[in-house]
Amino acid sequence: MTPLLHKKLLPIAAACLILSSCGQTDAQNEQATSNQNAIPTVETTTPGGSNDSGQVSDPLDSSVTTDQNANSGNSSDPSGQTAGADQNAENAATETAEPQLMYHINKAYNVVPNDESIEKKVVLLTFDDGPKEKEMIDGLIDTLDKHQAKAIFFVNGYRVKAHPELLQLIKERGQIIGNHSWDHIDLKKESAANMRKQIEDVQKIVKDTTGEAPRFFRPPFGSGNETTHQIADDNDLVYMTWSNGSLDWDSKNKNKPDAVIANVLEQLHAGSNILMHELPWTVEALDELLTQLEQKGYGFVDPRSIGPAPVEAEAGGTK
Repeated sequence: MTPLLHKKLLPIAAACLILSSCGQTDAQNEQATSNQNAIPTVETTTPGGSNDSGQVSDPLDSSVTTDQNANSGNSSDPSGQTAGADQNAENAATETAEPQLMYHINKAYNVVPNDESIEKKVVLLTFDDGPKEKEMIDGLIDTLDKHQAKAIFFVNGYRVKAHPELLQLIKERGQIIGNHSWDHIDLKKESAANMRKQIEDVQKIVKDTTGEAPRFFRPPFGSGNETTHQIADDNDLVYMTWSNGSLDWDSKNKNKPDAVIANVLEQLHAGSNILMHELPWTVEALDELLTQLEQKGYGFVDPRSIGPAPVEAEAGGTK
């Protein structure tokens, strides 16, 4: 290379070096800026130390995701979410709210309004001697749901002990559980101590199973005395037998749903306290029975609206 050419190339090489150096500086500056904008990694642990996987979670992930969704237009309207939550809470409160006490059971075991402004053309639906079988319970409650009706399922303790899941089923499906003694024996023939045990053991097992003790008591065979009444009172139980017997338990009506319906309608009156049982032919009869009761203008009293008799009603006997 001639000395003249060498002199010409030197300035060009120097210029290239300067340009290259500037390019690297710009790239480094750009990278630094990018790192400053990146989300920092924050080390977090569970209350016991590191998480199970040994990986450190980033508490900012959820907020970044939310921000990204908002920017992309995928977020929902906060006011709409609040309104929806309020509506759900209101619906839940309506479903679980106990109805006002409007009725009581009189000395003839009829359902009676607490005052003249309350509808008296109603019947109370009850089913004794369970819980027996899931199929029958579901069948009865399916029909009750169809007619928007509630009933008392009077249960025996020994059956609950054998099948607590069936008691849970009755509770979960929104029906009411009553106390029908532990062994379904004639309580009037028992000592006061054994009578108390028969009643209070059912209170305990039902509460232990469902979280709520029964509010209603029906003695087996409708057989009781002053002691039976006192024990019921001691446990804040509304005592009742019935005022309308379906006779579904009678062997002559076995497998005869039409006979069950006829028996109820024959005795029908305002405030009828209807005794039925968990039996296949009763399950079969129930839909038609409730349909005919509705056609006759009767409503189905919600057992939760039944409470102790008002003082003036007790003084007057059968208001």
